[in-house]
Amino acid sequence: MTGLVVCAVVLAAASAFGLWRQRSSGRLKVRGRDAERRLGAAELGVELGRRATLVQFSSAFCRPCRATRRTLAEVSDMIDGVSHVEIDAEERLALVRDLNILKTPTVLVLDASGRIVTRASGQPRKADVIAALGQAV
Repeated sequence: MTGLVVCAVVLAAASAFGLWRQRSSGRLKVRGRDAERRLGAAELGVELGRRATLVQFSSAFCRPCRATRRTLAEVSDMIDGVSHVEIDAEERLALVRDLNILKTPTVLVLDASGRIVTRASGQPRKADVIAALGQAV
């Protein structure tokens, strides 16, 4: 009987963690130490967008990275002055460590001056990206 109770508790805890993880993945949010961080052309390797920049950290075998790339490209094409930059996380490990990027895709939304407005770990929804750009421009 004790084994059955332990099994049920473990199953409930794993289910709760899975639901929490699914709901939080891809959500755009501001982290405390990101609020004052700025990135420029030197760190990114390209010029910033005139109004905002969508920075995507990807890896070669990341399946959600492809869908994220399409979403961010669509949004940047839709809104004038917004550019999309994709960075290979494996090639830019120092920057990945410095920004505390823990998984791919991770998306950073930068304003015109390069300040990190928000970030998402996981695949963000198109509507959420557009809303985050509203904060950046």
